[in-house]
Amino acid sequence: MKKLIRNIVIKNWGLKLLSLILAFFIWLSLIPEEKTFSEKTLTVPLEIVNVPPDMELLEKPEAAVEVIIRAPNRLINEITAANVIAKLNLQQASVFQREFPLKEAMISVPPGAAVVRISPNQVRLKLERTKEVMLEIVPNIIGQVKEEHGISKVEVMPTRVAVKGPESKVKEKDRVTTVPINVSDLTKSTEFDADLILPNPYLRLTYPRSKVRVRILIEGPGSAEKPAPKKKQ
Repeated sequence: MKKLIRNIVIKNWGLKLLSLILAFFIWLSLIPEEKTFSEKTLTVPLEIVNVPPDMELLEKPEAAVEVIIRAPNRLINEITAANVIAKLNLQQASVFQREFPLKEAMISVPPGAAVVRISPNQVRLKLERTKEVMLEIVPNIIGQVKEEHGISKVEVMPTRVAVKGPESKVKEKDRVTTVPINVSDLTKSTEFDADLILPNPYLRLTYPRSKVRVRILIEGPGSAEKPAPKKKQ
């Protein structure tokens, strides 16, 4: 009996192996494409959403993460960084938390696909409370008025502006300046609409005001005339 079984297995073993291989490939060709899967690695931007309204994002995490996606072969080529979205929701965050885990549920992928792994699996960032102050506006005057003329006064309207930002970056002694205002060609009092420059990039204006009125009062020949039309800086 053993000899018979041995002969069945060994006899024409090459043809039998070839038949087995052919049968395997025929079986693969008959499997529906949606039942075969592949994996793809993508680098996608990490979006930060829902920062609490009373907090500021002071130190940002990595700009992108690496995501491994598994999907049916019929879909895998359609999955790109354009339709995979990574979002870190900070709605429940506090100023005391520095490490934030990244989970599969944070990644949006097309239907039929799944997230296998995210790298890194956590990110570091820093939140601070928002602070708001009123800062003095200082006009930035450049140039010299013509001979026999002089600047008697510089008026700014308004004189102060509300700004806000991370509490460690807001200093009450700071000043907001205007863009440079060149007075070299002035012979009479003139008004300018000037843009504002904040003392550091972490700050922003509380109200949607981007310009202030600056009035340069000139003394000298002809200076009693009415102010010239306002100019934009």
